[in-house]
Amino acid sequence: MKIEEEIKSRFRNEYHKAFVNLIYTEKSLNYQFIQLIKKYGLTEPQYNILRILRGAHKAVSINYLKERMLDKSSDVSRIIDRLLNKGFVKREENPRDRRQKNIAITDNGLTALAEMDSCENKLDSLLKNLTAEEVSELNRLLDKIRE
Repeated sequence: MKIEEEIKSRFRNEYHKAFVNLIYTEKSLNYQFIQLIKKYGLTEPQYNILRILRGAHKAVSINYLKERMLDKSSDVSRIIDRLLNKGFVKREENPRDRRQKNIAITDNGLTALAEMDSCENKLDSLLKNLTAEEVSELNRLLDKIRE
């Protein structure tokens, strides 16, 4: 369905339409994603931290996590505290700087992520209306917007 029909609105020009369309689409996809991970008791930033930790294959600093977060305004320390309470991460002393703590994913965190890997397949299906070439073009255009 066209964005004009979806939100019952008109736009000043094609740039305005594209901007609103981008935001509306992102919110729609994000809502569907949140519904998938909510079943596991996680928020989107918590899921993001767990995925970063799994990919790091070692304990990392909070700054390392902040640099890689999708939402740069997230309070990483608070997210870590919540993941600690769930037993999904552990805090370790940094051997080079005792004031700094490193964060690592636990076996429980890895198990939870493994159970949620089906979410990844469901996420891919959210873009099923696009061909592989169209998805590549979409990625190219989104990268170009951020330049």
